[in-house]
This record gives sequence, C-alpha cells and structure tokens, in this order.
Amino acid sequence: MLKDQIIQDMIAAMKAKDPSLETLRMLKAEIMKYEVSGADKEATDEVVLEILKRSVKQRKEATEGFKKGGNMEAAEKEMTEISYLEKYMPEQLSEEAVKKIVQEVIDQTGAGPGDFGKVMGAAMGKLKGQADGEVVNRVVKDLLG
Repeated sequence: MLKDQIIQDMIAAMKAKDPSLETLRMLKAEIMKYEVSGADKEATDEVVLEILKRSVKQRKEATEGFKKGGNMEAAEKEMTEISYLEKYMPEQLSEEAVKKIVQEVIDQTGAGPGDFGKVMGAAMGKLKGQADGEVVNRVVKDLLG
C-alpha cells in the first residue's frame, strides 16, 4: 500500500537526516487525520492519492503566491516539497495523450460545442489520477471550439 511506503520512506528519511522528512511527516499527518475522522476508515491508495493531489495543488498555489510576493526562497521550498510528493503519484499523461482520450470521448458521445460539462465529466472519469484537471479542462475547451 502507498501509505506503508510513505511511512517506510519517512523512517528512512529520519535515519538519513533527509530533507524530505518534514514533507513526509506532514503527509503522514494528513493520512492519519483522515483515518481518525470516522469509524473504521482505512486510507486506501485511492484516498492517499487524493491527499497527495490536494497537497501538491496547495503547494503550487503557495508557490505562485510567494513568487508574486517576491519571496523566492519560500517558493523554492514549496517547489522542493512538490517534488518529494510527486514521487508517490502515478506518471501523468502528456497533453497529446490527454487530447487523444478527450477526442475519443467527444467521438463516442457525439458532443458539440455546448456539451462541455458532459465531455469534461466523461474525460475526467477516464483520466482519473493520470492527468491534471486544469490540463483536461484546457484540452476540452480547445477541442470543442
């Protein structure tokens, strides 16, 4: 399980005094917070991936804020944390691969320019965890014209 891998990596980072330790501790805390939030909750790989995606998104937003504010040191720290987290996420598809899948969805559904929501929902279902929602959104808008 992904959760177990994160915990093993956190222990190894402690022993090696690795700089990724702080990020892994925060990630483990988020996972534990999910597990104690209700009865009999187990952080499956799917749940851990959602936590990872949310953490990466938050850090990307923080990076942009720090860059706009001129705090490049803090922006660099956030980008480093993103790189630690992305190691646990599945490989993201290229924009070309996303275009191909979105085009298949459009062809299958017979969607037109007014069917953005229909195409977006079906495409995200097929691309779950494999592509960023912003990329899919942009590709759907481009292909629907």
